[in-house]
Amino acid sequence: MEQNKDIVFEKMGLVDYQQAWDYQEQLLKGIVDIKTQNRGLPEGEKLATTNYLLFCQHPHVYTLGKSGHEAHLLLDEQGLVEKQASFYKINRGGDITYHGPGQLVAYPILDLENFFTDIHQYLRLLEEAVIQTLAEYGIKAGRIAGLTGVWLDYEEQRNPRKICAMGVKCSRWVTMHGLALNVNTDLSYFGNIVPCGISDKAVTSLEKEVGQAVPVEEVEEKLLRQLERLFEARMLAHQYEERH
Repeated sequence: MEQNKDIVFEKMGLVDYQQAWDYQEQLLKGIVDIKTQNRGLPEGEKLATTNYLLFCQHPHVYTLGKSGHEAHLLLDEQGLVEKQASFYKINRGGDITYHGPGQLVAYPILDLENFFTDIHQYLRLLEEAVIQTLAEYGIKAGRIAGLTGVWLDYEEQRNPRKICAMGVKCSRWVTMHGLALNVNTDLSYFGNIVPCGISDKAVTSLEKEVGQAVPVEEVEEKLLRQLERLFEARMLAHQYEERH
């Protein structure tokens, strides 16, 4: 069976976190079902799997990964109500993070067997896509050993600050969850958590670094092209429709 490097790209807009999570699970299940079916088929009859990429923003929400500590959420239920924020324990790796309006969230649901079977290479390419996108705005970003995501002042680390959080799940080489890039994000919401369990490093946004708001749609287009290039893929735009 030939590798399918086409990626169906959908812009979901501002969407409830649970709705986006359910949709990811639905897409992942569809891919895994095909892979399970393929196990019993001769090589020439195996079905190709589809890859997806979702871009969206979320209303204020805190999500806690499997390795996280609930104590890293510094709000009680009343505090969440006052901040108009929701809270989910979810099935990705990593600790706690915040999603909200003005933040670009990317969820790749990829069958890595269409690309390469190396989860570390996958994570590095996601980071690299963000690093190259930020470079288009004159921002030098990179990685800090032992920490996930994309960082500024990552070399001398006098004032290291995270601009993009990452957390993924991979099942049968199919990915879900992904990355969250702070574009015009209200950074005050990060003050209600210990972001990703890291208490001694700051969080920043593209808006804060360049000194003015940046259209999220503009950043989406740049990130999309970087992902397309790095994964040697072809993006196929598809209109997102709510499925019930």
